[in-house]
Amino acid sequence: MAKDLRPLGDPGSRSFQVDRYPFYQLNRLVSRYNSVIEAELRRIRLDIPTWRVLMILGEQEPRPIGQIAKLAVINISTLMRIVERMHKADLIKSAASATDGRITELSLTAKGRTALATARKVTAPIYQRLIRGFSATDFSHLLDLLNRLYGNLE
Repeated sequence: MAKDLRPLGDPGSRSFQVDRYPFYQLNRLVSRYNSVIEAELRRIRLDIPTWRVLMILGEQEPRPIGQIAKLAVINISTLMRIVERMHKADLIKSAASATDGRITELSLTAKGRTALATARKVTAPIYQRLIRGFSATDFSHLLDLLNRLYGNLE
């Protein structure tokens, strides 16, 4: 039976240990991941927010700007500046939604698809290195646990 480490991660506990606090570990992981990814993306003249938008549109397009902001975990005002830059770089195009003219949807341009393909090529090895040693069950369990933590905040 595993030792119960939950009290050690409780910031209200006198026995609190920062390395037992799951959100410290998550922030540490994301910070390191972003540093590694950013270095690779910089080589192909992309930044992380642009990469996020490309990846989201690569999964499904067109998408409403608000949905992209939510999926990319970027506030809408910041995303609007990113979208402006991506428009200028001819990576994306925008159009009014066919079903609701008040909604602006984004799609990839041919140049955006090329940038996405290049970004996938340089970031895939990082992902493969990151999940090395995780079984399919481990990985599924990890995603379940992360979703449970997120759900507990709702």
